Amino acid sequence: MKIRSRVTIKGLVQGVSYRYHTLQMATAMNVKGWVRNMPNGDVQACLEGDRKDVEALIDWCRIGPRLASVDQVVIEREPFSGEFRDFRIR
Repeated sequence: MKIRSRVTIKGLVQGVSYRYHTLQMATAMNVKGWVRNMPNGDVQACLEGDRKDVEALIDWCRIGPRLASVDQVVIEREPFSGEFRDFRIR
């Protein structure tokens, strides 16, 4: 089953290559969508793919790359759209 989730990652997540590592993980897990820095210091991502792949990427987001310190991951489920062909940093 294909799903879509928008996640907001809070903590020390900017300036630690969080977006780059998310791109690498998403590509390896065949998850499509995007990741971006937010003005308030959060990182936000929109993830689409098979449920198990998206959920595995969300689990990784709770930890992030080595230099990150994740305090919270907020997950919003959205209707699957299939609009993405790949995963990009915005």
